[in-house]
Amino acid sequence: MDAAAGSDGFAQRGPAAASDLALARVVRAENARLVGSLAARIGDLDVAEEAVADAVAEALREWRQRGIPPNPAAWLSTAARHNALDRLRRERVYRDKLSLLAREPAPVDVDERLPLLFGCCHPAIASAAQLALTLRAVCGVTTAQIARVTITPEATIAQRIVRAKRKIAAAGVPLRVPEGSELAERLGIVLTVVSAMYTQAHLMPGSGAATDRDVADDAIWLARVVSDALPREPEARGLLALLLFHRARDDARDNDGELVLLDAQDRAAWDPALLQEGRAQLERCAEAKRPGRFQLQAAIAACHADAATPADTDWLQILTLYDVLLRWDDSPVVRLNRAVALGRVDGPSAALAEVDALRDALAGFHLWHAVRAEMLRGVGRDREATDADLQALELTANEAERRLLSTRAGL
Repeated sequence: MDAAAGSDGFAQRGPAAASDLALARVVRAENARLVGSLAARIGDLDVAEEAVADAVAEALREWRQRGIPPNPAAWLSTAARHNALDRLRRERVYRDKLSLLAREPAPVDVDERLPLLFGCCHPAIASAAQLALTLRAVCGVTTAQIARVTITPEATIAQRIVRAKRKIAAAGVPLRVPEGSELAERLGIVLTVVSAMYTQAHLMPGSGAATDRDVADDAIWLARVVSDALPREPEARGLLALLLFHRARDDARDNDGELVLLDAQDRAAWDPALLQEGRAQLERCAEAKRPGRFQLQAAIAACHADAATPADTDWLQILTLYDVLLRWDDSPVVRLNRAVALGRVDGPSAALAEVDALRDALAGFHLWHAVRAEMLRGVGRDREATDADLQALELTANEAERRLLSTRAGL
């Protein structure tokens, strides 16, 4: 994070820092609520999102000149509603929606952010577009910020968002929280998108990719929104626990932009408050007695958190948890992670056999080569290990990972 960033992840620069920081906080908390409320009333996500975005741009100018209003959220809500009215008046084809928007909103029981989130993560929308649209519409992250965090051209992100909105309109994707048996499947997609949001930001220590917006904090905030809104869904709480465990280690994994692997991290730098909250969330998951993949991943993270030193890590328990996790997620990446645990329990030869069995599925994944290099070194095949690190180096665009791999390969 930028040295001038606030504790909530937003940067503070120049004389307008106070109003900008206040606006950033309101956008994080209210953007999805405003967009969801407008979209539900007029049936047009595109108009709603643009109206709120225009309101934020207006607030950026107005608040700098006139100061922060007494009720910032209400200010944005009013401005967004006026913007939407103006847009609909200009577009005659939507005249029938004017009366819907002109009314004062009726009280609702559901958190308005949740229907919008489920709409953005509808299975009819491509997964990459789900992530981009969620960041834009739910979290209020700008297209340029999304591009930097995902290492994707800004024009590509803009196209994904536009296509996703068109898909929602053309397919009649409802902005609602599914019920019954549909909820579990759809919730899995939502949680996967939130997890991917965190992963994208988490992979970029010291790279400057998110100096003006900490998307990792956005992901934790959104995981908390879902968990609080769906208290009977342990998987939502499991994802929150998982992200808290990861976030607790952030200061130790980034040394002036250099990536520090788990065994080399200063565990005294791990955030005890976040670790404590992660454990508490995981304990609440266990009360439901409905395990799932995010809960199991959080349990694995908890094993690492409970170890005072790398030597104290209960690798047998971690391996056992991975074996259980395979019942919910039999993906090659989970099997690769399990192979790492197997190497700590049964040695690098056993792990190398498991890693090599994943060649067809993961040969294009840089971490497969990096893990294989570690196992090859463990069995004394140093030259092949260097070649594997070089393969990993070719496949990753992350600068921190590239520097680490270059060092391991002796470059």
